[in-house]
Amino acid sequence: MKILWIDLNSSYAHSSLALPALHAQLVDDSSIEWNVVSATINENIGSIVEEAYQYKPDILAATTWLFNHEQLLHITSRLKVLLPESCFVLGGPEFLGDNEEFLHKNPFINCVFRGEGEESFPKWLSHWNEPQLWNDIPGLCYLDSERKYKDNGIARVSNFSNLTPPEASRFFNWSKPFVQLETTRGCFNTCAFCVSGGEKPVRTLSIENIRKRLQIIHQHGIKNVRVLDRTFNYNSHRAKKLLQLFLDFPDICFHLEIHPALLSHELKEELRQLPKGLLHLEAGIQSLREPVLQQSRRIGKLSDALEGLKYLCSLPNMITHADLIAGLPLYHLNEIFEDVRTLARYNAGEIQLESLKLLPGTEMRKRAEELGIQYSPLPPYEVLQTREISVSELQTARQLSRLLDGFYNTAAWQTLTRELILHDENFLYDFLNHLIRTNLIDQPMSLEKRGLILYEYCKQNYPSYQTIATIAWIEAGMSLKKLPAEKVKTKHQVPPENWNVIYGEYNNSLRLCFLPTDEEAENGYWFGFESEIQKAKPSFKASKLSL
Repeated sequence: MKILWIDLNSSYAHSSLALPALHAQLVDDSSIEWNVVSATINENIGSIVEEAYQYKPDILAATTWLFNHEQLLHITSRLKVLLPESCFVLGGPEFLGDNEEFLHKNPFINCVFRGEGEESFPKWLSHWNEPQLWNDIPGLCYLDSERKYKDNGIARVSNFSNLTPPEASRFFNWSKPFVQLETTRGCFNTCAFCVSGGEKPVRTLSIENIRKRLQIIHQHGIKNVRVLDRTFNYNSHRAKKLLQLFLDFPDICFHLEIHPALLSHELKEELRQLPKGLLHLEAGIQSLREPVLQQSRRIGKLSDALEGLKYLCSLPNMITHADLIAGLPLYHLNEIFEDVRTLARYNAGEIQLESLKLLPGTEMRKRAEELGIQYSPLPPYEVLQTREISVSELQTARQLSRLLDGFYNTAAWQTLTRELILHDENFLYDFLNHLIRTNLIDQPMSLEKRGLILYEYCKQNYPSYQTIATIAWIEAGMSLKKLPAEKVKTKHQVPPENWNVIYGEYNNSLRLCFLPTDEEAENGYWFGFESEIQKAKPSFKASKLSL
C-alpha cells in the first residue's frame, strides 16, 4: 500500500502535526510505503501536482485548514484526473461540521474524517478499498455507491495517553523554529465560536510522560515549545506541576494559552517566581464586555478575567499577549476601541485584534441567523456584518488591527504608542484616520518607516512627545541622520560633571551623542555607541534633568 501525504502549509516556518501523529501509530506497519510532498500555499500548483503524480499512490491524504483549503482542492482535483484509481481522503478542522454538501460538490474526494484520527485512520486503512465496510469507521463521512451521504459521527481518541507520540515518527519536523506539544486534548470551556467548545472530556498526559517527551525535544536543541492545550490552567494543581516541570528546561521558552479568570492564588505565586523568559503567555480575553462573553458562552466572570489579566501583565518576568475578536455578537466598534485602550493601560505585551470566523462545527455558526451574523460561505468564513457592527465598521476594526501590529506590537515603538493611547482617548481614532488618509494603513512598512511616521505625527500633533519619539528612534538603532534625530548633537560631545546613568557603563571609547531637552542644552539624554556604525543600538544611556 502506497500513501502519499500532501503537506501544505502557510509557510516553511510552520509544520502540521497531523502527519507525524498519524504515522506514529503505524510506524511499525511494514506493508505501508509512506511518501510526502511538502509545499506552501504560495507555490505553483502545477509543480506540486507534477511532484505528487510521480509517486502513483494508492491513497492520497492531506489535512485541510482555513488557509490551505482552496489550494488543496485545486491540487487534489487535478491529481484525481491523473490518478483516477487512487483513493483521496481528507481530514482536519474544515470537516467538523456537516460534510454532505462538500462531498457532493467535490466528487474527486472519496471520503473525509471528522475529529481525531489516530485510532480511526489505521482502522480505515485496513478497508480503504472496500467502501462497503466503511460504515463502522468512527468519524468517516462519505457518499455510498448510490451517492447517498453517510455520516459516522465524530471520532474521539479514547486512549489519548496511550498514543505513540508524534516525535516517534520520522516525519516529525525538527528543523522548524518551534515544536508543538499537547499535554491535554479537549477543552472544559464552551466557547460558541471555537471548534473545541464543549469538547469533553478533557484527556491528559501524565507529568512523567510529558517529561520524557520534553527530554527528547531538548535533546534536539529546540528552544521554543508551543503547548497546544486550549486552556493551560483549567486545572490549577496540574498547571502548577507543569510549570515546575518546565523549570527543568530553563533554555526552552514555553508558549501557553491561559485563562485569566481562572488564576488561583497558588498559580499566581508560581508564575511570579518563574525565571524571566521561561513563559510566553497568550491570555484569552476576546472582549471586555460581559454581555458579549455571555453570548459567546465563555466560562468565567469578566471581573475575574480583568483582575487576572492585570496580574499577568504586571509580571516583569514574562510577556502576556491579549486578544480581542471583532464581529462577536453584541460587540460594537466603539467598545473595541475602548477595550484596546484598557489593554494598553494594563500594559499588555501585545494586543491581537482579529475578526471572528464562523468555523464549521461551531455553535455560533449553527446559530448565525438567530444571532444576526452574516459571514462568508467560503474560507476563512469571516464575519461580514452583525446587528451591532456594519461592513464598514468591520473594515475599520481590521485597519485598527493593522495599526496595532505595526506600532503597539512592535517593541521599538510600543512604549511611545502606549503613552499616546493613554494620553489622548482620541489618539487611536485620529492616528488611524491619518494612516488611512495617507494610504499607509495597508502598505508594508519597514521599522524605520513606522518610526518616521510616528515622529512626524507627534511633531505635528503632540509636540510634548517629540523627545520620547526621538529616544525610541535612537534606542531602536535608527540612523542619526534622519528627521527623528534632528535635535541630536553627535559631534565632540563631552560628558557633563554629573549625570544619572540609566543603563550601560561609560568608558572613553564610546561615541557619545546628546539629545537636549531645553533650549540652553544643559539638560537632556546622552547615548553611547560602541562603534562608528550609526545604525547600531546604544549600549549606554544617561540623563541630566534639572527640576
